[in-house]
Amino acid sequence: MGPVVPTIDLVLHNKDVVWKIFGSNSMVRIVKKGGVDVWCLAFVDGGVSTTVRGSNWIGSPSIVIGGHQLEDNMLQFDLESRKLGFSSSILSKGTTCSNFKFSTKKI
Repeated sequence: MGPVVPTIDLVLHNKDVVWKIFGSNSMVRIVKKGGVDVWCLAFVDGGVSTTVRGSNWIGSPSIVIGGHQLEDNMLQFDLESRKLGFSSSILSKGTTCSNFKFSTKKI
């Protein structure tokens, strides 16, 4: 499950919708010649996101969710309802996306 670091709770549109990001998806190990061995936080500063609420511009910090955070997580795109479903890392279930048995449902 990666390095022993605190779990990151990504709280989405309300406090009941939380994506737990574990060490394997939150940290990247960098090893270079000469003995340099460090762990880095695997998020990119997305700058300030601005939105309009009423007539007010509101700025808030944002991050970029990339391939490292998505690795070994299941995503479900409900196009009709315009919703995204997600799991936490499936590594804790003893599997990975490369050996997960997907089922198909005919529409």
